[in-house]
Amino acid sequence: MVVAGRRKTIAFFIALGVGLISISLLLYIGWVLLNWRHGVLLVLGILLLLTIISGVVLNTIFLVREIRRNEQKDAFINAVTHELKTPVASIRLYLETLQTRPVDEAKRKEFYGIMLNDSERLLATIEQVLRTGRMGASSRKLNVSRIDIDALVEECMARSRMLHGLPPESLRYQPCRPIAILGDMDEVRAAVSNLIDNAVKYSGNDVKVTVETAEVDGKFVAVRVKDEGAGIPRNDLKRVF
Repeated sequence: MVVAGRRKTIAFFIALGVGLISISLLLYIGWVLLNWRHGVLLVLGILLLLTIISGVVLNTIFLVREIRRNEQKDAFINAVTHELKTPVASIRLYLETLQTRPVDEAKRKEFYGIMLNDSERLLATIEQVLRTGRMGASSRKLNVSRIDIDALVEECMARSRMLHGLPPESLRYQPCRPIAILGDMDEVRAAVSNLIDNAVKYSGNDVKVTVETAEVDGKFVAVRVKDEGAGIPRNDLKRVF
């Protein structure tokens, strides 16, 4: 309902801008036909018309951009809220189980393991939120260092297996060759982890994710994450940010 309301708002502002420009053009054309002999007034009228049209177009662009930015913020907040509530609810459930009834030692250890995994997931989400906030700080300096990309990808895959309880064969890595890059370790790790986690989340029940690395122009390294999920409909691709 909120998305539909915002789309109607965007359509309203676009229609308003087009309407104002059309009315201005019609009025101006009529004015020119009646006063075509007054050259100076014609030039001034053209400048005035262009100014009005430019103002209407810029105003419409800024309004639409602001509405889309607010929509993205709401989507981000909703996603973060879900990612925070899920592990908290899981930890609470297992703690209540341990508190209300006797559990044998094997089951207790299993519960502890699940709660630790959920805690790691919760901490990872909080770190992503904090990292997103830091990205907006223009004064922040990157801590550039030499990174073994193979070791980093393996680390991110191992973390994803632990968080989602996946068998080893669910995540495969196909490196091009041993290679190192220059970058901020925390930022690169966050980017690769997000790609892998999203591939796992949207793969459905049968998780088969492949991570590949490849050299690009001898200067860069491309990291490709492939999954066999349903994918994103073409009409929704423009909403991905």
